[in-house]
Amino acid sequence: MNWINSLVRPKIRDLLKKREVPENLWIKCPETGEMVFHRDLEANLWVVPSSGHHMRIPAKKRLEIFFDGGDYRKLETPDVQADPLKFRDTKRYSDRLKENRAKTGEMDAVHVAQGQVNGMDMTAAVQDFAFMGGSLGMAAGEAILTGMEKAVADKTPFVLFAASGGARMQEGILSLMQMPRTTVGVQMLREENLPYIVVLTNPTTGGVSASYAMLGDVHIAEPGAQIGFAGRRVIEQTIREKLPDGFQSAEYLLEHGMVDMVVTRHDLKETIARICGLLMKREIQPPPVAGAEDPSETPTDSDSGEQAEPAAEAQEAAVKA
Repeated sequence: MNWINSLVRPKIRDLLKKREVPENLWIKCPETGEMVFHRDLEANLWVVPSSGHHMRIPAKKRLEIFFDGGDYRKLETPDVQADPLKFRDTKRYSDRLKENRAKTGEMDAVHVAQGQVNGMDMTAAVQDFAFMGGSLGMAAGEAILTGMEKAVADKTPFVLFAASGGARMQEGILSLMQMPRTTVGVQMLREENLPYIVVLTNPTTGGVSASYAMLGDVHIAEPGAQIGFAGRRVIEQTIREKLPDGFQSAEYLLEHGMVDMVVTRHDLKETIARICGLLMKREIQPPPVAGAEDPSETPTDSDSGEQAEPAAEAQEAAVKA
């Protein structure tokens, strides 16, 4: 009986044991329920190929696909007091910050960087929804203001990719103060005649949509993005009416004049570069065409004799033939 216990039973258990598969290999489309391989989704800029649904994209990846060649310089932002109100609900606010910093590897929700977009110098800020829902606190407000001040100093357009659930309640009135402070930053850009482009992604709600996210010169929304102040359920309970289908979606807001255009993620970079080029009266470099030959690599008559001689020999042979 020993050989049954020591050999046969373990082999049977191994055959019946379920193979462990990492949870992030396949991602489910929220619209169709289709399972998409994560590498295919990443290669398509986190847009589901079949349905066109725009998934949330990590902030670092957003910057990589926005700047030419994924090359950008991240700006240092001022340090702020981590937990000014010593706030605690089900857990300490300081503990929540530690958890989110460990999860994302970042100090707070807003990333600010500078680089080139189609050859034009540009400053951009990205709100990371993975960090406490992209909520607006003192650190986020300081980061946005730093980016705006840097754009003014370097005379570059400022592009904001908004994604937030609103103000950070753990910082109370100090969080709400960031709304008028960032509005002052927007005014600084306007006084210098610098373009301020806002890209509204899913979701953009609360105090963010009530301040700097709706003060841009041009408002661009990604398809299907939820954009609004209060949630649908709260509004329905307040006005005691049923809201129309698609309410607060990017397409609904475009139809009612709240946003200027809805642009897919694949076309965002070229669209923003074209708009900034027009507003700044500057020429932009066209995006490279795949498979196009580099004119500098084409042999010319002015090339060295070693390169021109084979061509001359081939022409002479063709004439003789």
